[in-house]
Amino acid sequence: MPDTARQDANATLVTRYQRIRAFSEQLCTPLLTEDMGLQACADVSPPRWHLAHTTWFFETFLLKPHLPGYRVFQPQFEYLFNSYYNGIGEQFSRPQRHLLSRPTGEEVHAWRQQVDQAMMRLIDTQPALADRVTLGLNHEQQHQELLLTDLKYSLSFNPLAPAIGQPLTAADKVAPLSFTTFNGGLVDIGASGNDFAFDNETPRHRVWLEPFSLANRPVTNGEFRAFIEDGGYRRPELWLSDGWAWVQAQHSQRPLYWHEDLDRHFTLAGLQPLHHGQILAHVNYYEADAYARWAGKRLPTEQEWEHAAASQPLEGGFVDNGIYQPGHARDTDLAHLFGDVWEWTASSYLPYPGFQAAAGAVGEYNGKFMCNQMVLRGGSCASSREHLRASYRNFFYPHHRWQFSGIRLAGGPS
Repeated sequence: MPDTARQDANATLVTRYQRIRAFSEQLCTPLLTEDMGLQACADVSPPRWHLAHTTWFFETFLLKPHLPGYRVFQPQFEYLFNSYYNGIGEQFSRPQRHLLSRPTGEEVHAWRQQVDQAMMRLIDTQPALADRVTLGLNHEQQHQELLLTDLKYSLSFNPLAPAIGQPLTAADKVAPLSFTTFNGGLVDIGASGNDFAFDNETPRHRVWLEPFSLANRPVTNGEFRAFIEDGGYRRPELWLSDGWAWVQAQHSQRPLYWHEDLDRHFTLAGLQPLHHGQILAHVNYYEADAYARWAGKRLPTEQEWEHAAASQPLEGGFVDNGIYQPGHARDTDLAHLFGDVWEWTASSYLPYPGFQAAAGAVGEYNGKFMCNQMVLRGGSCASSREHLRASYRNFFYPHHRWQFSGIRLAGGPS
């Protein structure tokens, strides 16, 4: 690469690095010191841990092995902030991350500053590592989303209903539900081109799709409330066996964060009215599948979803708007495919034909989780717009619902 082109590429990467790293700290601006250590269950992590772990990623996978003379900030941080990389070493117990009152927030910020300064030198002197730097930035954007979703769960236990985001303005009209038909056939699935993609989006391959139809928008709060009022949580014929076992064990009667009156829900703007036309969030795969069956439809496969989304613009509600809630359903064809809520698919999270994880510990990023989880597509109101694409594969266990996860219906050809 000519020197001028390399300098331009480096400058672009530096700008993006600084912007993304700063956004993580911006998300924490409304938080109190006491908020930074909250962890309400083993599935979520404290905000301070997210700030530290994303810094650990750059130090562990870039600075230590590739920047001569780099000295780690604190050797014990390798153990404290390793999430699940067994190739790196042992990890501090995930359910006990709330016990880490030290390092303090000031120490974590000092560590971030040291790593950021070192990363400027690495980007300038090691252009061949640009792909690994980009992976680290996408990893940080994932944790920005997790920071918000985890924090929402932890704050929800506080009777004061703390607020850090903006409330959603009520809308008068709900977009009617309609379906777009796709002919199917032999289609290409997976990441293409030279833009960034995670390894689980590759390799690109062909699949056969039968004709199908996809709803113009996700399911709304009002529509799901009708499911509840029709006895949805009391009718075993609507549920998968594992789903019904989950309902019985958890005594579930409504989505996460909904109040018993079905008129209010907890949001990152505090306790808010449950708007009829707002896009439904915080249901798990079992709830999504049961609702689809109740509605006489089904969930789309991830291949159907990607084929439909491949030609659609990246339009929706994203983290940048400061609302941190799904929006109201728009009355346009295939609206909200991106942003607002992750959409459950009927597809198990499995490797694509020919998939190969990256060599070394960084290869643990996605591949080792390809078992017993379901795929979600599209992003959410806590996602950055630039982080998303049609081939992006998210994955969670079917009982999880603290993520901003919702439902889009599918069916056969109209």
